[in-house]
Amino acid sequence: MSVVVRAERAPVGEFLSDELLERGWTQTEFAEILGRPIQFVSEIISGRKEITRESAAQIAAAFGDTAQYWLNLQDDYLLWRQEKDTSARERLDDVRLRARLRELAPVSALVRRGALSAGPLHKQAEEIKRLYGMRSLEEQPGQQLAAKRANVDEELTSAQLAWTALARRQAEVQATSEYSAAALRRLARKLPSITRDPEQFERLPELFAGCGVALVYVEALPGSKIDGCSFIVQATGRPAIALSGRGKRLDKVLFALLHEVAHILLGHLDGDGLIVDEQDEASYTLGGESEANDLAAEWILPKALPSPPERIRVGWVNQVAAAHTVHPIVVVGQLQNRHILDWRTALVRGAPNVDAHLRAWNDLPTKLES
Repeated sequence: MSVVVRAERAPVGEFLSDELLERGWTQTEFAEILGRPIQFVSEIISGRKEITRESAAQIAAAFGDTAQYWLNLQDDYLLWRQEKDTSARERLDDVRLRARLRELAPVSALVRRGALSAGPLHKQAEEIKRLYGMRSLEEQPGQQLAAKRANVDEELTSAQLAWTALARRQAEVQATSEYSAAALRRLARKLPSITRDPEQFERLPELFAGCGVALVYVEALPGSKIDGCSFIVQATGRPAIALSGRGKRLDKVLFALLHEVAHILLGHLDGDGLIVDEQDEASYTLGGESEANDLAAEWILPKALPSPPERIRVGWVNQVAAAHTVHPIVVVGQLQNRHILDWRTALVRGAPNVDAHLRAWNDLPTKLES
């Protein structure tokens, strides 16, 4: 069989017409060969009907070639025509843009939270560029480049990128005093005692601001798995801490906060540095960042726990908590982390959650409002 070579791609019907002409077959004769109505052949040649897998196999059998050859001719032409179609190209550009935006951020979650417009698409793109401080969507977000994690081979997910960007944006508008490492260390030592009353969590941003540290709450985005992060606010050069409230329980949030304070005081932040902490329930005081964990553990219970009785009861927990001036759930949490108590122990019933108190942080005035 001879192959007709064309400078431009042509409809498959033209190739079929050329083959019939070369063989001296009429459309009627070819329809009889295929066992099809004449209209079937006529519509393929005129471009009103596309070749299917079945009809491609029949045409190939008649001409002694392959069904794939005829399907490829058709697909090649249709794709070429689509590339020449301005509106089709614009639709494909929108597809690429939507895909890129979702690589960068959980768009639907941000829209539901009110952090991103519902549309149009190009407005969303501009908002995401501003959120990440990007000049172009082809750039890597600064958070991705600056992030320090226990697993250095993993990049931040889109949910983690967005969460850290929201945290930075919120911290940038917080009013703080000059940073004092000594004041921050003193506050860290007092935090377990201060937070014996869960409502005292609402005072923490003010206390941290007095040490020169911006403390913000950004509710965890679905799938972000972030407990907190610490970073330097570029405009002031002062440290900031963001908490997600993941876990909600008083002792877990308190430890996440102390862990971030430890990163700051241990000098783990530098320039544009960003430390992201994502710890699972069974090891939220363990993991790869042992130095920060050890210091946080020293603050949360500075005195050694007494040897627990064989059967640990509420009365013993309350007595130990009173001696350490901490909330009883802090004692329970430490016993769980040391595998002395099961994670499903009945002693966690009624444990206070502090997410409502964290949300109150967002009602506080910022330096842009004052």
